[in-house]
Amino acid sequence: MRSLMRLARNTDSGAGASGRRPARKRPLVERARSTRPPAGNGRHPRPLAIHVREVTKTYELGQIKVRALRSVSLQIERGDFVAIMGSSGSGKSTLMNILGCLDIPTTGSYLIDGVDVSSLDEDDLSDLRSRKIGFVFQSFNLVSRTSAIANVELPLAYAGLDRATRRQRAAEALGAVGMANRLDHQPSELSGGQQQRVAVARAIVTNPTLILADEPTGNLDSHSTEDVLRIFARLNAEGRTVVLITHEPDVAEQAKRVVSLSDGKIVEDRRVTAVHEAPRVLRNLKSAHHSTDVSGPEAQP
Repeated sequence: MRSLMRLARNTDSGAGASGRRPARKRPLVERARSTRPPAGNGRHPRPLAIHVREVTKTYELGQIKVRALRSVSLQIERGDFVAIMGSSGSGKSTLMNILGCLDIPTTGSYLIDGVDVSSLDEDDLSDLRSRKIGFVFQSFNLVSRTSAIANVELPLAYAGLDRATRRQRAAEALGAVGMANRLDHQPSELSGGQQQRVAVARAIVTNPTLILADEPTGNLDSHSTEDVLRIFARLNAEGRTVVLITHEPDVAEQAKRVVSLSDGKIVEDRRVTAVHEAPRVLRNLKSAHHSTDVSGPEAQP
């Protein structure tokens, strides 16, 4: 969680134009065009979206060593929708930090789309995070006194895109999450559910293949929770891999797969729906809200 929050603070603080590196002409890892498994006899003709192999993570606190992860192995296919559950101290946030390339394992390896992140320098890791991964945080982490569209433009500004392109792509991303009529509203003028939609738009504006969400519904009421989860389901149906951390069983059950952690180990790995099937229809949530479309301009949480 600390590493994720540090990423958000760095995003909020901005970067000077003089210190910005030239934007890459093409992504470090190519965008998957389809979640359909390609023809062939190979079990995995294309690399896994995520491949964690025997990862441990140990923190040294003075004379004390804390083992946050203990020989964790996890494979996630492209187009999957995975919920990671666990109580406080279970290691789920540490695992999320590693999946987001915000922390490195003490031992073991982590490959994202077949690329071993241990082989990348800091510049390439930064490029991979900004182009390959979209982050969504529990507390939204939007820049105050800044419009929704300007918040969504931030990742594109760091990537060096011109203003007109940034504005167009940010508006499209906000429209995709039902916020087309709130482009110029500041966070203080938006509800919690609307702020989280803006945060999701910021996460997807770079067209990442992987969405990492850390307790994305933790600060939302049940009504807004359903709307945000529908957005994640639609993003997954479009071909993106979605991994979310949650402590709420009813939220986890909307994923295609549920992985439970305890004391730094995976204690349960349960498949709910096949990887390449459509995401589950939301049900068994706390509210009786059943909006059929959250993508239109009039949709509101």
